[in-house]
Amino acid sequence: MRIEKVNELVKREISNMIQLGDINDPRVSLVTIMNVDVSKDLHYARVRFSVLSDDPKVVKQAAEGLDSCRGFVRKLIGQRMKLRYTPEIQFIFDKGVQYAARVDATLMEIKKNIQQQEG
Repeated sequence: MRIEKVNELVKREISNMIQLGDINDPRVSLVTIMNVDVSKDLHYARVRFSVLSDDPKVVKQAAEGLDSCRGFVRKLIGQRMKLRYTPEIQFIFDKGVQYAARVDATLMEIKKNIQQQEG
């Protein structure tokens, strides 16, 4: 199986676990899985996630919730996917979405200021 396919399958499985309620932790309810990078030997998986909030407290709670269910997620992946090894999972917060939202807001403000100056 190609590594890109494994990355996508692991991403889909973890996303489904969150959406379908396999993970009961309420801290994880606002989490979106952005990307998965499984090592070539299938021993490790870096799972990048984002949260639908700018509040650092919510981000921290989501990260703690994901870390607390790491073993459970790994177990479910092992049961649902036919892989030689079930990867050890590491959850990493992806700041890209928040950064893009800040850039977007800044651009909108600049546009608004320009329109006020012209009008």
